[in-house]
Amino acid sequence: MQNPFGNDDQGENDNNEGPNGLPLPPNYATVVKEDNGDLRIGKVGFSYTTFLFSFLVPIFRGDWYNFLCMIGVNLGIVLGLYSIHFTSIQTFSTVTSILQFALSFVWGYLYNLMYFRHLFNRGFKPATQRSKDLLEKSGYLPKEKAAK
Repeated sequence: MQNPFGNDDQGENDNNEGPNGLPLPPNYATVVKEDNGDLRIGKVGFSYTTFLFSFLVPIFRGDWYNFLCMIGVNLGIVLGLYSIHFTSIQTFSTVTSILQFALSFVWGYLYNLMYFRHLFNRGFKPATQRSKDLLEKSGYLPKEKAAK
């Protein structure tokens, strides 16, 4: 199958890591759990879906740990915001809107990192060398020390 994400480099940069050998975009990595062969594919970098849909992303991925982390942080911030006395409802609404936008931006940057780190803690490993290199380069996976 022709790789729609490559630049026709004749297999030098093959990334046919998807299900049934389908090509993946260059910023996606695959991880596998070696004991049962469970394969997960995820994007490395900013998560636009988390930025736009917030808590729905971890629910659809079955990522309950990070879902509860996101709920806990947001709940703590909202409760802290309610403890501040505002002079008007309009001021409260403005501050709430700005804070919600800022939190969406923060979750967009952090969620994919949190997702991969949680998978690594559950025993997942990079499925291919390309995925391992991508995860190490992006800081999602600690770089291995070279043997001296």
